[in-house]
Amino acid sequence: MNKEKALFNWSGGKDSSLALFKLQQSQEFEIACLLTSISQKYQRISMHGVRSELLEMQAKSIGIPLVKMEIPDMPSMEVYEKTMRETLTELKREGITASIFGDIFLEDLRTYRETKLAELDLKGVFPLWKHPTENLIREFLDLGFKTITTCVNEKFLDKSFVGRVIDEDFLKDLPSDVDPCGENGEFHTFVYDGPIFSKPIDFEVGEKVLRKYEAPKNEDDSDQCFSKEKEDPANYGFWYCDLITATPSPL
Repeated sequence: MNKEKALFNWSGGKDSSLALFKLQQSQEFEIACLLTSISQKYQRISMHGVRSELLEMQAKSIGIPLVKMEIPDMPSMEVYEKTMRETLTELKREGITASIFGDIFLEDLRTYRETKLAELDLKGVFPLWKHPTENLIREFLDLGFKTITTCVNEKFLDKSFVGRVIDEDFLKDLPSDVDPCGENGEFHTFVYDGPIFSKPIDFEVGEKVLRKYEAPKNEDDSDQCFSKEKEDPANYGFWYCDLITATPSPL
């Protein structure tokens, strides 16, 4: 019996890694490719700030083909959705019928994803959905995964939390209002070892920088963040930790 063909939305971080591990264990789908959105200008994983060279090393170690979806720097939602629609349409021609995500509990984000997928007659799959995040992070660590924070939202965490390996000490140091999986966007990660990899990913920790952004807007100037709270764009800042490969590119 042929398995259903799916793409996996790969961010390079811990939730993606754990979700992929669970899918590989269940063998329910044929994972045709890893799909990752990257900044066209900087050639880095969107939001995570990880160099595309490291992303390619991850995919090679995992053993699944990588599809990079390049998007402009700080795109409007219209531009993002057009690029995603074109990418998914092309992948659908190759027989893909499902799109897999590492989302855990953001209801509005899941609804948005499923609505957009339905327009292309694709279905969304969420292996980690509604699992308690404190259990997921423990399971992740117990399985032998290793990950480092590459981006933290300065609204929730200070500079000391970026560029740290997630371990027991990291979890103990997290403020009580921060989700242990960073599901509300508090932090993003890069996974460099674990059971889905044939070998660890080699890298060095580079500089830490603060970047300020305006919140993404639609043409009607509506807030596109999946949050009920409106933020002052002046406070929309993130600490990034550069992870360096042999052929560095600018942050």
